Amino acid sequence: MTLDDTQRKKVAAWIAEGMKLSEIQNRLASELGVRMTYMDVRLLVDDLKLTPKDIEPPKPPAPVASAPGAPQKPGGLKVEKEAAPETSVRGVSVSVDQLARPGAVVSGKVTFSDGQKAEWYIDQTGRLGLAPQQTGYRPATADLQQFQAALETELSRMGL
Repeated sequence: MTLDDTQRKKVAAWIAEGMKLSEIQNRLASELGVRMTYMDVRLLVDDLKLTPKDIEPPKPPAPVASAPGAPQKPGGLKVEKEAAPETSVRGVSVSVDQLARPGAVVSGKVTFSDGQKAEWYIDQTGRLGLAPQQTGYRPATADLQQFQAALETELSRMGL
C-alpha cells in the first residue's frame, strides 16, 4: 500500500513525536483509514528513512560515597566496599551473592517473615532452587510469592 505525501508527512511527524510503531499502526487505521500490518509499518518507516526515537533508559543511581578512613587505591582513589544488594518486600528480604555458588548462574540468600533463612539459586536451565537452613522447612505460600517478587525486583535492578 502506498501513501501520498500528506500521509507520509503525518507518519514522519508521529515518529518525531516519539510514537511507537504499534501506535502509528493504530493511528493510520483510525485517522487515515489505512490498514497495515505491523511489519508493513516497519517497512514504511524504513522506506521513509525514519528512525523511531528510543525511550531513554532510567539513569543508574549515583554511587554512594565511601566513609572517611576507607581503604584507598594507589593514587588516592577511595575503594568502596561492595555489599550484596538487598531487597525487602513485606517482611521477606533477598540478597544476591557477589559470586554465584557452583552450578548456579546467580545465587543469594533470603530471610522469610518468620525469621527462617534459606539460600536460593537459579541454575543454567533457569530453574529456581531453595535450600533452607532448617531441614524440612517450607515457607508459607504468601512468603514464597513475596520472595519471588523481591527476587525479580533485585535481579531486574542488576540487569539480569
